[in-house]
Amino acid sequence: MSRIVVDGQPVDFQAGDSIAVAIARTGAHPFHGGCLCLAGDCPNCVAVVDGIGYVRTCQTPARPGTVVLRHPAIGGPSLYGATGGEATEIRHVDADVVVIGAGAGGTAAAEAARKDGREVLVFDAKDGNEVVGVYAGPAVIVRSSGAMLHVHAHEIVVATGVAELHPVCPGNRLAGIVTRRAAEQLHRADVDLGRVVAVGAPPTGLDCTVAAGTLVRFDGVDSAGVPSGDAGGGRVIAVVVRDGDGVVHTHPCDTAVIGLGLLKRDVLVRSALATIGESVLHVVDPTDEAGLTGLPPAPTDGMVCPCSRVTVEDLHGVWDRGFQELELVKRASLCGTGTCQGSVCGPYLRAFVADRRGDGATPLAFTARPAVRQLTIGEAAVNVHVDAFRRTPLHDEHVKLGALMDRFGGWWRPWHYGDHVAEYWAVREGVSLGDVSTLGKLVVDGPDSVEALERIYPTTIADIRPGRSRYVLLLNERGHVIDDGMVCRETDTRFVLTFTSGGAASAEMWMRDWIEAWGLRVHVLDRTMSLAAINVTGPLAGELLQRVGVAEPPKFLQHRHDHVAGVPCHVMRLSFTGEASFELHHAVDQSVELWRALMEAGRPLGIRPHGLQALFGLRLEKGHVIVGMDTEMDTTPRRIGMEWAVKMDKPTFLGKPALARTAPLVDHRRLVALTMDGAAPTEGTPVFDAAGNEILGHVSSTFFSPQFGHSVMLGWVKRGWDPEGPLPATLLVDGRVATLTHAPFYDKEGARARL
Repeated sequence: MSRIVVDGQPVDFQAGDSIAVAIARTGAHPFHGGCLCLAGDCPNCVAVVDGIGYVRTCQTPARPGTVVLRHPAIGGPSLYGATGGEATEIRHVDADVVVIGAGAGGTAAAEAARKDGREVLVFDAKDGNEVVGVYAGPAVIVRSSGAMLHVHAHEIVVATGVAELHPVCPGNRLAGIVTRRAAEQLHRADVDLGRVVAVGAPPTGLDCTVAAGTLVRFDGVDSAGVPSGDAGGGRVIAVVVRDGDGVVHTHPCDTAVIGLGLLKRDVLVRSALATIGESVLHVVDPTDEAGLTGLPPAPTDGMVCPCSRVTVEDLHGVWDRGFQELELVKRASLCGTGTCQGSVCGPYLRAFVADRRGDGATPLAFTARPAVRQLTIGEAAVNVHVDAFRRTPLHDEHVKLGALMDRFGGWWRPWHYGDHVAEYWAVREGVSLGDVSTLGKLVVDGPDSVEALERIYPTTIADIRPGRSRYVLLLNERGHVIDDGMVCRETDTRFVLTFTSGGAASAEMWMRDWIEAWGLRVHVLDRTMSLAAINVTGPLAGELLQRVGVAEPPKFLQHRHDHVAGVPCHVMRLSFTGEASFELHHAVDQSVELWRALMEAGRPLGIRPHGLQALFGLRLEKGHVIVGMDTEMDTTPRRIGMEWAVKMDKPTFLGKPALARTAPLVDHRRLVALTMDGAAPTEGTPVFDAAGNEILGHVSSTFFSPQFGHSVMLGWVKRGWDPEGPLPATLLVDGRVATLTHAPFYDKEGARARL
């Protein structure tokens, strides 16, 4: 005889046994107690099987060597170190009609569809094909042996039949309580049930005593013979009922069989309705099923939800605290939020709410969500490889050009194309392209858009004319810099906002939260993923745009809509590199076309793309900070020398009270510009005083400038100087002398007009 291992002990099983039946043969319980249905509807048989938790042992065949660990009596199993049980293959299948359930109703529906000449697939858990969810498409996800089936259907028929009603009364967490159908299944498997007492409809073919009357409670004892009740851990020894005259009768037993009635098995239906609606979903109503009942009477005592251990007393508690709608009772008590999604407790929860409301109305069943069966991570993610870092639509173009791709700001971006110095000179002396699709892009419109942006940004917004733009900081309530970008005004009410690559998502959330909190009439549309952007930069950038159809490129801080090489673009004139720059914002599906057209038109001009390594050096020479790289969590505009971007004479803006309160206070922290001979030190290198005795801060950005022949840096000096006096002339970085200077690093008087 073959064996499985349960809690470290060998357990024999017979051919055809499920794990739950094999355990029941020993007189034990596959969980710790509770009514067993052996039909997959309840959580009372879940266990850890071969390292996977929440497995329904009643629907898992017993196989030699299977290792089973019962869940803890309180709480769930550890989800760490789970192994095994994971599908290794995904199969995509097309079908005209999918029928879920191979019972009488499902078989009839399948035959009717085939007579109409339609292709039909039937899935049933008993045949090893367990439907775990229905998703938009529609797509039916099926767990089969060794694979996950993704079945794409035109029509879905759900014929999942009926489930048996479980008892809710004191003692219903004892072992030895089974439903009528479960008792018949165990009897057919030759499991010794001992003395059997049946409540309600008795099982077929099984000798038993019928306890007539209303179920009152179950009595039980633990392994030491001590009475055991609601807490579980014990075994039933008697069924207590009350007859029509109110007399209580106790019936000793070894097994209590419950035949309280049948209800529609609707978890999959409720789940499918939430994902695909009714248009392609057809439900076979089991109206001819003998014993089909309505809702049970409202529970008065006992465990209602075995998944979350919710009692009738718990339900009364949340109701009395004011949670008096079905969904609120569910969420406040957690009744129905467990592994069976209300299969057991749902009918009783609805009956409870109807009884407490007392208006004769019965609340509808709450929504279920896929998956309706627990999946392993391996099963859910089979054949899916997700790169947490996003890719721009130009990713493959960069790779073809030999780019070394790296992660930055949540995106894969080109670090360089083989020679960052040549890329640097292309920007400084000619023309270059940069992929800036990663920038955050929001459209803000509505009657109150100006007021909203005036409140959010520390600079003035109302005086920006349509067709003009302005650089802005984004501050939090503490006056700390959390992002920066551009505000481009298109009409009186419509603005286009840009943000940093890494800060786009939080900036959008920030905008939406404040606009909603203020109750302003403003619409926010995130176009970060739908719009790509290419930066055309360098002294010859304007000439390149003229070659591809832009007759008059906009001037500095202007923007307009135009066609570039036939591609509709929002052209923004700005300068992150210190040279003339035009950001071309356009639809992602035309990005490759635009990139290739610009590269081709720019060949006579010596065009070449640049990556982040050159870009970071270019912006550093200009003295432009990168938020999150040159700023810290508590960086204020004063600390980075950007008080010019804050208009304290505005009536209000986010962070103004904090800035006004801290303005008179002494602040030793400053972001400073440094130069030094030789190679650039590593970013993060400590900054010492001139004698090398005391650490004053660190460098945040470093670059060896090909133009200047020495290194330029931005760094923090946080102590060791008098804020009322000048900064020290020199400091020590990497054991070398660093001289304090001012950004931008190039000579404004001698340099050509770069913008």
